[in-house]
Amino acid sequence: MIAELGLAALWLAAALAAMQLIGGATAQHNEESDLALLVRPVAILQGLLALFAFAMLMWLFAVTDLSVKLVAENSHSLKPLIFKLSGAWGNHEGSMLLWVTVMSCAGALIAAIEHRLPEKTMRATLAAQGFVALGFYAFLLFSSNPFERLPQPVPEGLGLNPLLQDIGLAFHPPTLYFGYVGLSVAFSFAVGAMITRQVTPEFARVMRPWVLGAWVFLTLGITAGSYWAYYELGWGGWWFWDPVENASLMPWLAATALLHSASVLAARDALRAWTIMLGVVAFSMSMVGTFLVRSGILTSVHAFAVDPERGSFILALLAIYIGGALLLFALRASSVAEGQRFALTSREGALVFNNVMLSATLGIVLLGTLYPLVTEAFDVRVSVGPPYFNPVGAIFVLPMLMVMAVGPLLRWRWDRFERVRLPIAILVALVVTTAVVIALTSDIGVLPLLGLSLAGVLAIASFLPLRGRKLWRTPIATWGMVIAHFGIAVALFGMASESAFTSERLAAVNPGDTEHVAGWDVTLQGIEPVAGPNWTALEATLVAQRGSGDVVTLHPQSRNFWAPPQQTTESALLTRWDGQLYAVIGGQAQDGRWQLRLWWKPFVTLIWYGGLLIALGGVLAIIGRLASDLKRRHIRAQAQQRRADRAGRAVGEAA
Repeated sequence: MIAELGLAALWLAAALAAMQLIGGATAQHNEESDLALLVRPVAILQGLLALFAFAMLMWLFAVTDLSVKLVAENSHSLKPLIFKLSGAWGNHEGSMLLWVTVMSCAGALIAAIEHRLPEKTMRATLAAQGFVALGFYAFLLFSSNPFERLPQPVPEGLGLNPLLQDIGLAFHPPTLYFGYVGLSVAFSFAVGAMITRQVTPEFARVMRPWVLGAWVFLTLGITAGSYWAYYELGWGGWWFWDPVENASLMPWLAATALLHSASVLAARDALRAWTIMLGVVAFSMSMVGTFLVRSGILTSVHAFAVDPERGSFILALLAIYIGGALLLFALRASSVAEGQRFALTSREGALVFNNVMLSATLGIVLLGTLYPLVTEAFDVRVSVGPPYFNPVGAIFVLPMLMVMAVGPLLRWRWDRFERVRLPIAILVALVVTTAVVIALTSDIGVLPLLGLSLAGVLAIASFLPLRGRKLWRTPIATWGMVIAHFGIAVALFGMASESAFTSERLAAVNPGDTEHVAGWDVTLQGIEPVAGPNWTALEATLVAQRGSGDVVTLHPQSRNFWAPPQQTTESALLTRWDGQLYAVIGGQAQDGRWQLRLWWKPFVTLIWYGGLLIALGGVLAIIGRLASDLKRRHIRAQAQQRRADRAGRAVGEAA
């Protein structure tokens, strides 16, 4: 009965999405029609129904209802409850239901609270949101039904992929989906603004919190996913340029560019076409990522191996949504003027330069991701990895970082180079000096060298916008910018340090043997069998000590899951202020020795601390922008009240 209730809620939500689309379209010709007046209530009800359907799916997984095909294929009665619940979205159908649920709830929230734009534009926006949601409802109902029943219940489920049986599954996919769906909201706002020709600063101010929220969630999702892969897969890397990793990075790059364009449009009435175009591109990248993960053309720990028909369905949705939006943009391009002009030497000029660099980086990642898939279609296998992405991406990323250090020092509209010549000279001198010192004292590659030198300078430059200000009076949004830019510097320092100074030791050892890596002495004391809720493992006991420091015990494992059967490697991490000791135990050789792999990764944790700082900066920017908008509306209301009072007094005096 629970499954049938969830399926019925999905059908009703799909019908309401169609009504939302029709009502929003009708409102463009007759704003007082009954259908037009129903757009907001219908959007709210649709979101509640989608949320109810997803709650029903969660309930089915919680009780392990093995009469439901999705539960039988992706769960097991012996799994811990947290993995049963997170397993609801650890599969194709469940993840798509989560996607459409978040999308519908976002539309409901817009309908409930957003009243700043003209009602005609809001209804066009909700119509676009309903149109996007309708395609995903159709995908679920006709191609990926999460509530499908089995002819007969099975005695036991197949279980969840052991690599996904981690707390990371409870956090990483939902945060990414919140980000992707936030970009769908930006897309809907862009379409609504184009339909009604209302590409205005007020439109940008309304869209900006949604873009910021999406960007924050994408940042958190990518950061969490990077750390999850780092400790779970056992290969010691934090980013491998996996196509599905790239599928999450591309929307983030587009959202970063969109965020800055929307801020310029909101504050200075410039970059109108840029903002609209990036709104379309950002959502396009999230759709491309969805297609890559669910089309069956990728083999990845992240990817869902599904039949090509589903991939074709998503490809058709991608063509309809993005092709339609681009066609609308072409038709409306003449009415989307660029707004106020600005000089090249200005803050807007710096933002445009960085948007171009971000767009070029996005193109590099997209090309490197799709090229192997294209060549494979012609029976030619090509591997595109760090040797391509790192140096080619650096061509655009490094200039962007240098301009990012200087851009916040420039004035809006127009500035004189002479005014910022001294800070720029100091920053350039610091980069050169730092690079020379590191080059003379270390033997590292060019890219890590540039990364380390730029990270230090960017860290200093990120706080320069606070100079001459009273810190307690500095706007919260400015603090958000400062902290986000500082987070980029922190993450860059961690990336460069890990790349430049990582030490690795691979050895075959007997119990009692000691290995050395980067000043650490690591002794294998023994190997013992252990058991978990749905796995058994061989657990090593390692004793690690650096110099005369404390002795610390580590327990890496080699696990064997039985639902489904699979062997995994569980790394052991020892974190210190200056890095992490990373230990992995392998199999036993014929001579009785055990494979032991050790890494010392200097300052690697700064990569993820930097990601958290970037997200924190985004949260502060949201708070600051919302507070600024509330203050602006309060001032506007007071002004209107004063005008009304003066008009009343004038009428009284005339009488």
